[in-house]
Amino acid sequence: MGRIFTEMDNRIFDKLAPELSGNTMSSAGHKYPFILRPLSHKIAQDAADFRNRMERLDPEEMDYLFQLAMEGKEDIRSLEEEDIDTFMELVEEKLSAAKMKELKAKLGMA
Repeated sequence: MGRIFTEMDNRIFDKLAPELSGNTMSSAGHKYPFILRPLSHKIAQDAADFRNRMERLDPEEMDYLFQLAMEGKEDIRSLEEEDIDTFMELVEEKLSAAKMKELKAKLGMA
């Protein structure tokens, strides 16, 4: 069973995919276990759309996603390759180069 979205998860998901009006269910009827994977694979039209959506996030929201990724609660490695790059670039831009390096090391991408 996937994790249950918190209030913060829902706030971020709504910001990234407002067209879903808060619906966190897949077309198969299962609750999404992650925020970014459905955005990467189903919602964003392409890598540029993923980036545009991710740029909406403020540093607090990016740090929240960073922490989830560090805890293994957000599956960064399963994103489209260009979307992984975008996430890492935005961690560096909105948080710090040190956090980006820490996440890459944690994910075995260093």
